[in-house]
Amino acid sequence: MRMEENSKRRKTGSTGRKPKTDPAVYRYGIKLTSEENGNFELLFEKSGMKQRARFIKAMIFGREMKVVRIDKATMDYYIRLTNFYHQFQAIGNNYNQTVKAVKSNFGEKRAFALLRNLEKATIDLVVLSKRIIMLTRQFEEEYLIKRNKEEQQNGG
Repeated sequence: MRMEENSKRRKTGSTGRKPKTDPAVYRYGIKLTSEENGNFELLFEKSGMKQRARFIKAMIFGREMKVVRIDKATMDYYIRLTNFYHQFQAIGNNYNQTVKAVKSNFGEKRAFALLRNLEKATIDLVVLSKRIIMLTRQFEEEYLIKRNKEEQQNGG
């Protein structure tokens, strides 16, 4: 009795993967020269797709291709910039606590001297942050915008 139940379940499709209404069963093979293969691999890599078969189908049927380029130098720069941002945040969070601690734990003259040193360090930080902003703008103007214009002119 159990075997009949199992065979009935299989026939009705209640277990396992649902069968596709139009499965992809047609297969084609092509041969490329080494130059053609090099170009194909470049296009495939630029597409960001994981499967070559899907990439080929998209190219054949003219589907919209999204090309995502990741520039390692740019990524590294922005990662470092993000780290700076988090450090500035931490400094800002601790700044008021430090001022309060200095005022409550030291005499007026000593607190004034310590806060003066803190003020000098803060000014240095402001100068550094302005320099970082300037370098970022310079990087964007000279590198990113210039590269985008070149890509547009080259049809990339």
